[in-house]
Amino acid sequence: MIPFNQLKPLHDLLADEIHEALRRVADSGWYILGPEVREFEQEFAEYHGAARAVSVASGTDAIELGLLAGGVGAGDEVITVAHTAMATVTAIESTGAKPVLADIDLETYTLNPLAAREAITERTRAIVVVHLYGQPADMDGLKVLADEHNLLVIEDCAQAHGAEHKGRKVGTIGDIGAFSFYPTKNMGAYGDGGAVITSSLEYAERLEKLRNYGQTTRYRHHSRGTNSRLDEMQAAVLRVKLRHLDKHNKRRKEIAALYDANLHSVAGPPVLGDRRHVYHLYVIRDRDRDGLMTALQERGIGTLIHYPVPVHLQESHRDLSLPAGSLPETEKAAREILSLPLYIGLGDEEVLRVCAEIEKLRG
Repeated sequence: MIPFNQLKPLHDLLADEIHEALRRVADSGWYILGPEVREFEQEFAEYHGAARAVSVASGTDAIELGLLAGGVGAGDEVITVAHTAMATVTAIESTGAKPVLADIDLETYTLNPLAAREAITERTRAIVVVHLYGQPADMDGLKVLADEHNLLVIEDCAQAHGAEHKGRKVGTIGDIGAFSFYPTKNMGAYGDGGAVITSSLEYAERLEKLRNYGQTTRYRHHSRGTNSRLDEMQAAVLRVKLRHLDKHNKRRKEIAALYDANLHSVAGPPVLGDRRHVYHLYVIRDRDRDGLMTALQERGIGTLIHYPVPVHLQESHRDLSLPAGSLPETEKAAREILSLPLYIGLGDEEVLRVCAEIEKLRG
């Protein structure tokens, strides 16, 4: 069996460093907003070339608190995509704003700037750009649009740790970058976690208050806030993971290159010269996706679909009044996409076996 994903091989590679980091925290007696969090935030900001990083409890909180720090709230509209994890839309709704869903570019699965332009109204306050599967979105087109309409740009980088657009790391191109450290991410914690990066000191100060009940000093609250704090254990793990991120992204790229070279009968992700894809997922398209998925499972190869039902077609979001057919590229992607095995610890021979089985079925 070749599973879709495994986390233990990566842990085994880093076990000594991870155990030492966790022991350091346990011995310190400081478990919330302590030295590990401070060091991680500094290192994460420096890695991206951002002025500040503010850690939070999850990637969903990173988007929500980023929007709140940027002044988004009830009555506002925020443009994003339906082809994403529900977390993106949940975060927008948690601010009191309304998500406005626009179509994707089918080649990159990211927000189409032309579709975003058509979605703008007098209530539009922000755009949440999702760098999906590790592929950066068209930030040039989206930034032009945002600048024309004075819109806040939040980059959802949950699947794009270390990705680049024209030499700049994602998360630094818009106003705020939001990251998830869910365990399956390219840089995953050993539980939930998230962070926000920004070059605005004003936004960073607001975020630090928002994540800790609006507190400025102990028991003094400047504004309303919430409890969204990355704990010291997770920060210590992430400091280890950050040191290895580029090396692990390089391995992901090597696996993707093997897929690229040996898959000829299905459509794989594009390689764009101005963007550095970090292959959180390797996603193909096939007209009989479900049949291919079943056949691969029968041959001992695990796959997953990210994401089979777009947000606007979920029962939970019927109130958005976007019937089937309203986002055609998004819906086509949802019918045809399939994510192949890709993780640290996956061997070249296993990748070649996956390719061989697909070519037998589709060649």
